[in-house]
Amino acid sequence: MDKIEGSVLRSPADVRGFADFDGPLYYVPTGFIDRSDDPQTLPLAGGRRGFSALEIIRRLDDGGAQSMILPLLALEGWVQNSGRVDEINAVLDRLSGNRRAFANQDMESTHVMGIVNVTPDSFSDGGDHDSAQKAIAHGRALATAGASILDVGGESTRPGAAPVSIDEEIARVVPVIQALSADGHCVSVDTRHGAVMKAAMQAGAHIINDVTALEGDEESLEFISQSDDIPVILMHMQGEPGTMQDNPKYDCAVLDVYDYLLDRIESCERAGISRDRICVDPGIGFGKSLSHNLELLSRLSIFHGLGCPLLLGASRKSFIGKIDPAATPKQRLGGSLTAALNGWRQGAQILRVHDVDETVQALSVASAIGAV
Repeated sequence: MDKIEGSVLRSPADVRGFADFDGPLYYVPTGFIDRSDDPQTLPLAGGRRGFSALEIIRRLDDGGAQSMILPLLALEGWVQNSGRVDEINAVLDRLSGNRRAFANQDMESTHVMGIVNVTPDSFSDGGDHDSAQKAIAHGRALATAGASILDVGGESTRPGAAPVSIDEEIARVVPVIQALSADGHCVSVDTRHGAVMKAAMQAGAHIINDVTALEGDEESLEFISQSDDIPVILMHMQGEPGTMQDNPKYDCAVLDVYDYLLDRIESCERAGISRDRICVDPGIGFGKSLSHNLELLSRLSIFHGLGCPLLLGASRKSFIGKIDPAATPKQRLGGSLTAALNGWRQGAQILRVHDVDETVQALSVASAIGAV
């Protein structure tokens, strides 16, 4: 079988080979069930779902990766042979441990984040809500439909997007944030610029959502680190919006993104930003090919190993259009719901979506089925 660039090659469980391997290993919860109190499972990130097995991945010398799957019931014997007792115990603690509230939102449940783009050029709804009045009305409608977080953005970061000035971005988002925050809604600002972050927080925003993981400019990390309580979402993006889809490459997409986010978390911690203020986002569609996106979606649960809440933003993304080329962004509801339910199944705490009403209904039905 030929290896797809950037992918993990599943293989029969070579238990001895993995036990003797002295390099870093990566751990992906799998074997999900709907009840976390089953004695053969552990709770997934402290939530209501559980996992019964681990996929264990190692990097290969050729730049790829190989994995095996072990049921939790068989893990103890393997751990003893591998000499990784302390490592595995720490991993299981991170994978199963409770997550603290994020921006006063309980992370035991799945939250829907509604997208409020105050832009003329966003890939899906650019121009639909490009005035403050329209955007405020849209945000209120999303909250009524069930969004517990409203994500307000004033600069498109779609592939090929051109940057806007700081002043223009601030002018777009501040009145919308002021109104939605005054209504009592939890509001995040989608920006990569420190000056916009400051203006947004002064306007009443509760969360910073940064596609550059606080690497966009020097002000961003400094601003967040000087606060004791501003929560931040760190996203992975290879390159920058204007060129990020120009033939993106990875040794192994899942592991490379994991390592990047771990590095950014540790950088934030060194700057004084505690891990319980951080949420991570693997950045579906940001510098990734179709195969990279599918790899990330299939192993999304690996990111629980970072010990932070997990956000998935796959709504209307171009990977759906690659699978169904006839579908325009607004015709990608089916694919968006499938991706959202996949994220829910793997324990994502926040789902960033355009179609809030439909996503809330899908989650309600899935939860009701699982509760039987």
